[in-house]
Amino acid sequence: MTSTPTPGSGDEAIRLAEERAASTRERNLPQFTDMPIQGDTANLREGADLNDALLGVLPLVGVWRGEGEIVYPTIEGPFRFGQQITFAHDGRPFLIYEARSWLLNEAGEVIRPAAREQGFWRPQQDDTIELLLTHNTGIVELYYGKVRTQTSWEFESDAIIRSATAKDVQASQRLYGIVNNGDLAYVEERAMVGQPLQPHASAHLKRVVG
Repeated sequence: MTSTPTPGSGDEAIRLAEERAASTRERNLPQFTDMPIQGDTANLREGADLNDALLGVLPLVGVWRGEGEIVYPTIEGPFRFGQQITFAHDGRPFLIYEARSWLLNEAGEVIRPAAREQGFWRPQQDDTIELLLTHNTGIVELYYGKVRTQTSWEFESDAIIRSATAKDVQASQRLYGIVNNGDLAYVEERAMVGQPLQPHASAHLKRVVG
């Protein structure tokens, strides 16, 4: 993945990703050397070659860590949280996604673990992206989205399945973007517990791997 870039091609996106990752290029996910199949990688310089279907989401590959805020009319917040998001791949045409969060007090100290979600980003030939997410709170979501620019992506929920103990979530929208010359930011809106669609979570994360 380090060939000479051609202007206007996916190679140019790779070159820009290399520049942004100057301080994190030597780090990757923990690797198990006894696996009989190729392991996941969050580093474009290691592991399987990136599938061509993922060029539109290439800038996301890595591990990101930072802070965000939760707001909603039905909670007393806003609340601060810390978060780590991982985008990895194994050479096939999808990204493996994981997000782990923890609540913070006003001094930035950890209170306790918070929300977790896992899933897959699945780019399609018609330039849409299928996003499948499962949450530790008993919710499963299917989003459809698209690449807005080379460094931004937006999604809208298409189907939401809730367990008997999950909150009543009706709809969700997300917008992700690379900002400030290499950071990852996102905003999530939700319609839930009788409230209309409105901002719920946002975060600003810095690359720590990849």
